[in-house]
Amino acid sequence: MENKSKRAVIMGATSGIGYEVAHLLLANGWTLGLAGRREENLKKLQAEAPERVYIKAIDIKDSNADKLLLSLIDDMGGIDMYFHSSGIGYQNAKLDADTELNTLETNGTGFTRMIGTAFRYFREKGYGHIAVISSIAGTKGLGIAPAYSATKRFQNTYIDALEQLSGMQKLNIRFTDIRPGFVATNLLNDGKNYPMLMQTGKVARQIVKALNRKKRVAVIDWKYSILVFFWKLIPRCIWKRMNVKN
Repeated sequence: MENKSKRAVIMGATSGIGYEVAHLLLANGWTLGLAGRREENLKKLQAEAPERVYIKAIDIKDSNADKLLLSLIDDMGGIDMYFHSSGIGYQNAKLDADTELNTLETNGTGFTRMIGTAFRYFREKGYGHIAVISSIAGTKGLGIAPAYSATKRFQNTYIDALEQLSGMQKLNIRFTDIRPGFVATNLLNDGKNYPMLMQTGKVARQIVKALNRKKRVAVIDWKYSILVFFWKLIPRCIWKRMNVKN
């Protein structure tokens, strides 16, 4: 990723993983379109390299978010990669309805809106790379976070489906599904205990390495790779009786 002509949009660049990945790509010479809900945070990043950073305030839940994304891409003169790092997640053992529906609207509807827009753009362009931050939570249905784990499984499957669709239509579109474990971001700033918590800087470096290596699925990091391996082996009859909580 040292090619200085490369251009990417990072959706969800105002904080956390998206913010850190933006720093690394800027250091590698990329031209970036940074998007998110908090424009003041985007302006801070833009000030670091104003000649190579374009910004636009976008809430992926808004029905016009797709048009704003295409406007940002047009401002940049085109892109080579769309990086989706926008999402929410909550522990919700009480199954609060608003929490579940908000998670679904953001990680489901909003995700589909933006990924679909990127896919159609790259189909028209002739090539491109779609990278998404999903989660290891999509491996199993987690009782403490039903909507979160379900929407992450949806994201995994949606990317699988688009990869097949790309092949069916003979398109040159590459996909990377990045599945971190627990990362110390605002997403987990809820006072609860999270095991094997990773720092965003380290996670971002591993993500950029996975993008460089053109990995299709990247579980971040090795400890979670082992965890996911054993998760998949647990039979349903045992999983439903497990008390998974923090």
